[in-house]
Amino acid sequence: MKICRFIGPDSAEHYGLLNGDIINELVDSPFSFLSTSGRNYNISEVKILPPCNPTKIIAVGLNYRDHAEEMKKQIPSEPMLFMKPSTSVIGHEGNIIYPSHMSLRVDYEGELAVVIGKTAKSIQPNDSADYILGYTCMNDVTARDLQSRDIQFTRAKGFDTFAPLGPVIETDIDPSDLRITTYLNGVLKQDSRTSNLIFAIPQLVSFVSNVMTLHPGDIISTGTPSGIAPMVAGDTIEIEIEGIGKLKNYLISN
Repeated sequence: MKICRFIGPDSAEHYGLLNGDIINELVDSPFSFLSTSGRNYNISEVKILPPCNPTKIIAVGLNYRDHAEEMKKQIPSEPMLFMKPSTSVIGHEGNIIYPSHMSLRVDYEGELAVVIGKTAKSIQPNDSADYILGYTCMNDVTARDLQSRDIQFTRAKGFDTFAPLGPVIETDIDPSDLRITTYLNGVLKQDSRTSNLIFAIPQLVSFVSNVMTLHPGDIISTGTPSGIAPMVAGDTIEIEIEGIGKLKNYLISN
C-alpha cells in the first residue's frame, strides 16, 4: 500500500491510500488502523503533504561504503547517529530554502527513510519489522561547509526545509535491495542500491531504539550513497527509490 497525507477540498488534513491517481481517504491515522471512509479524490484535487509528522528524525551518517570513501572517512564500527528537527520537514514539490546568510554550499543526499509504526524501545533486530509501518524517500539536505566546521551536525543538517520527505509511505516492499537514485535538474547524480548499506535496517532500528524511544511516525534515515554535490538556487532535485516513487523539490533563495 502507498499511504499519503494530504489537504483535501475541505481544507482539512487527511491520510489516504494512493492507487494510481485516486486517493481513498482513511478514517483515521494509519498508525491506529487502516479503514477507508468511502470518500475518494483525484490527486489533482488535493495538496500532498509530508507523509507523516515525525517527533524526530534520526539520521545515519556514513552508511554506504562508497560515500565513506568519497568523504575520506573510515568505515564506522557502529552506526553514527545525528538528528534533524521536525521543523526541517517539507513535502513533495516543496521548496528547500537556501540559507545564504550562513552557508556557501548546500548539498543533496538521497536516502531511504524508515517510518516507525508503533512505539519501540530496546527492541532486537529480529523484531524490528513489527515496529515499521513502511518506507519513504528523504533528502538529507546538508550545509556542507558548516558540517566541516562544526563538531556536531545540528546546524548543517537542521535548517528549516532541510528534510524533504515523501511522496508516500510504501508498506509492501522488501527494503534490502532497492535501487536509489538522485537527479539534479534531470541529470543522474547518485545511483546505488540499499544492499550496499553498511548497517542494515533491522540493525539500525534496534540500535536507535536502544538509545531512545521511537514513536509512531518517527523517521530513521538510513544514509546516502556516493555522488553528493552542491545545489544552487533554481535547481530541481529528485530522489527516486524503487517501489516507492519520486520525491521532487526545488531550491530557492531565502
